Amino acid sequence: MIRVKPFAAIRPPKGIVTEVAAPPYDVLNSAEAKAMAGEKSLLHITKPEIDFDPIADEHSKPVYDKAVENFKAWKERGWLVREDREKYYVYAQTMAGRTQYGLVLCAHTDDYAEGRIKKHELTRKDKEDDRMIHVRIQNANIEPVFFAYKDNAELAEIIARESAGEPEYDFVDENGFGHHFWVIEDDAVNARITEIFTTQVDAFYVADGHHRTAAAARVGAEKRAANPHHTGEEEYNWFMAVCFPESQLKIIDYNRVVKDLNGLSPEGLLKALEEDFEVREISDQARNDGSVAPTRLHQFSMYLGGKWYHLDTKPGRYDDSDPIGVLDVTVLSNLVLDKILGIKDLRTDKRIDFVGGIRGLGELSRRVDSGEMAVAFALYPVSMQQLIDIADTGNIMPPKTTWFEPKLRSGLAIHSLDA
Repeated sequence: MIRVKPFAAIRPPKGIVTEVAAPPYDVLNSAEAKAMAGEKSLLHITKPEIDFDPIADEHSKPVYDKAVENFKAWKERGWLVREDREKYYVYAQTMAGRTQYGLVLCAHTDDYAEGRIKKHELTRKDKEDDRMIHVRIQNANIEPVFFAYKDNAELAEIIARESAGEPEYDFVDENGFGHHFWVIEDDAVNARITEIFTTQVDAFYVADGHHRTAAAARVGAEKRAANPHHTGEEEYNWFMAVCFPESQLKIIDYNRVVKDLNGLSPEGLLKALEEDFEVREISDQARNDGSVAPTRLHQFSMYLGGKWYHLDTKPGRYDDSDPIGVLDVTVLSNLVLDKILGIKDLRTDKRIDFVGGIRGLGELSRRVDSGEMAVAFALYPVSMQQLIDIADTGNIMPPKTTWFEPKLRSGLAIHSLDA
């Protein structure tokens, strides 16, 4: 079973939470962060390169030093305050009328090392290294990772009861997404949450934050190696996560745009696609933004030459018994991107780019119409069950497969690695 514990969060006073809380470090580039950051914004801690003029190299020592300086200053100024004792927290997010409720807690690094915190993506060492430096120099998890767990009825009841009262934080961000945060003060309730996870929940699934999870585990391993009296209970063995029941989460589509047709004309591409797909133009069914989304698994929407098409994969071209082969990202990669367009490696090929579904399918047609890209493909979203099946079987999804929205707001809680 999974190990969890409450923690004494470092968090902003209620009256300034909207000034402190910020998007995750990897959602904004440095220029966007500099333009957005107010005086108290956590972006000065998570993206401290913005405090230099001109903006500095985010991986340079002066920038890392500035992150430490700013975190210390935020605590000294009372913009971030540590709780008096360990607690759990409920964090809910609202998007498009739908609300998902998660628990803010600490997970154990051993569960990651031993495979009970299950991943579905590969990580890049350079990104891991960068996140590891931030954890190490701050001696804290400044931003949470985003986990899912299989539904548990008693946890659902506790979360519903604890979130029925007035929230500690309640605000709407610049994207129109709601963020709601409750503190669980009752020690008996907190103890029961720990007991449920440790006796009834067998795994966490990394939804978003693979690099931060890996970095936290590496810092834990580093600290235990340096501690001759290590017991496994030290605070550095734990890292902060927001964990949601899997039934409440919705994965958004993650789409592809390609710069050229690999020497084919638009007519040549359409002809080549007919070997593996039923191809039909769908411009007469266009939505208001001029695009048409796929409506089911193994159906793709393609924007080419100012027109939208549906591509319905012919039977026998995919393997529904294979957790990787059944994914539409795999089908598209095998039958179109590789076979026809010559894109062999999604991680390194500069001819392909990826567009999160939160930006709308109109972004795909815009990038093609502008001449920046030659063709765009919209995919049917991956399901949570597909993600769980892949993680449970030890498989890895292809790059850029899942997009979770809304993103966790940073700055609502911080976990110190000090006892």
